[in-house]
Amino acid sequence: MSTRQIKREATMKYLTPDTNAATVRRSSRRAVFPKRLDFSPDITDETVAKKKAKTKNEMPAKKRIKDEDELDQAANVGGLSAYELERLENIRKNQAFLSSINLLQAREDLHQTTRPKPSQRGLRPQSAVKEVLPPRKSLRLQNIPAEKLILPKEPTDLLHPDLTSVLKKPSGALHMNPINQDGDFKLPPELLQLFSEDTKEEKRKLDLKKYISALKNLKIREDDVVKVVKDRIFSAAFHPCSRNLLLAAGDKWGKVGLWNMGAEWGDDGVLLFEPHSRPVSSMAFSRSHPNQLLSASYDGSLRCMDVEKAVFDDVYDIHDGLKTFAFMSHDCSTLLVGNLFGEVAIVDRRTPGNSHESLHSLNTKAVRCVDVHPLQMQYFVAAENRTVSIYDSRYLKKTQSKAVSHLNGHALSITSAYFSPCTGNRVLTSCLDNHIRIYDTSLLTTEPPLIKSISHDMQTGRWLSKFSAVWDPKQEDCFVVGSMKRPRRVEVFHESGQLLHSFLDENLGTVLSVTAFHPTRNALLGGNSSGRMHVFHSWNEGQ
Repeated sequence: MSTRQIKREATMKYLTPDTNAATVRRSSRRAVFPKRLDFSPDITDETVAKKKAKTKNEMPAKKRIKDEDELDQAANVGGLSAYELERLENIRKNQAFLSSINLLQAREDLHQTTRPKPSQRGLRPQSAVKEVLPPRKSLRLQNIPAEKLILPKEPTDLLHPDLTSVLKKPSGALHMNPINQDGDFKLPPELLQLFSEDTKEEKRKLDLKKYISALKNLKIREDDVVKVVKDRIFSAAFHPCSRNLLLAAGDKWGKVGLWNMGAEWGDDGVLLFEPHSRPVSSMAFSRSHPNQLLSASYDGSLRCMDVEKAVFDDVYDIHDGLKTFAFMSHDCSTLLVGNLFGEVAIVDRRTPGNSHESLHSLNTKAVRCVDVHPLQMQYFVAAENRTVSIYDSRYLKKTQSKAVSHLNGHALSITSAYFSPCTGNRVLTSCLDNHIRIYDTSLLTTEPPLIKSISHDMQTGRWLSKFSAVWDPKQEDCFVVGSMKRPRRVEVFHESGQLLHSFLDENLGTVLSVTAFHPTRNALLGGNSSGRMHVFHSWNEGQ
């Protein structure tokens, strides 16, 4: 016998159970039976039904009666089981509890207080014509060698490298042709009449109670929200005429919009022009010639919109970086212009050309705001990097100009600084360290004392214009500023830090970064980042 056969027999013997051994008793509960799937094609549905009926008949009589009673009880309540009845009862109790704490009503109120739809008045959206391009074909499949690509030159504009491709408007006068109207559109004569209205600014000062009462009379309606420019508003101003509310706004891409409230010409009274190619950082109406609107832009141009001539005159022009300007004379013929390179220029509009009379360096990286003293116009205040300085224009030098006063205490960049409109005894500053400060400049000492520091959230972020607190030209000691609080609002403060009034309304649903009071009427404007203007005004004063 071979060795392989011997091993096979030994293995079989080891695996075969011994039948003579004693049988081990096991519990019937632990007995595991093999699962089998029986399939008999001869068994029909009738056979299965007979088996089920037999099983049901073999059930105990008590259990069968109990099941039939439960089915009859469930059938009486609509065919629902006991579990479903318990579930419905729990739902009913939960609804009663929510109603008792008014949670359902609070949910309905929350849906009603959602942000309203933006106003559709003003500029109409223009549908862009999609250019049909030829189909792209593979050069490899056509056996054509690839073209050699040449890298573009590095941008030379280090301040705004992504905007070097923006074309600057040509020097010289530009015609006032509204870009939101047809080519043959002519300026309405009513616009010229409004611009030519002889107005005088009222320097009246009310007591605080009457002033607060006048603020509470300012209301805004749905028709008082209009899209004036296409993009984010950087600057805005009221025209001093008192017959109608006429205002202007400048946006991110050099457009200037005029809005006459209640007018029917244009787009709901809006005319849009394009005198610049970069953000319109500052604008103001001439006090001596109300038909003129001056605007400065980052593209380095300062232009004057003359409605009588229907042109944008070229007043001052540099390469780029104009930030702010102010009038240095009562007839508005002399300008003080500040740029983003820490320089100020004195420009005389009576001199032919578009150059400056003198250029002075203030030993700072940037000049973000300038304002001239209302009475002693040789003094001006400049918002520099982290300090505010007051200079005497008679003693300016090309370099190393010395300041008369320094307003210290700012921790971060300063967005604006303004003299009080009537006497110039106060300077109002706005800083990114979340504080608004008021200084006493009645004596113009080396370091004017700080009267009040007001905590205010100035962090508007990247996509909103910076907040700037501005005085009310009719009230010496009160100013207005936008707010980041919710619900959205505009706040008016007293120089003592007292909050006089907050403008809240269902038609105000966005942050108004740019704010200004009307110089002669009881009205307030606010501009947001979508190009919409909001106007609060007294209805009893007319339109």
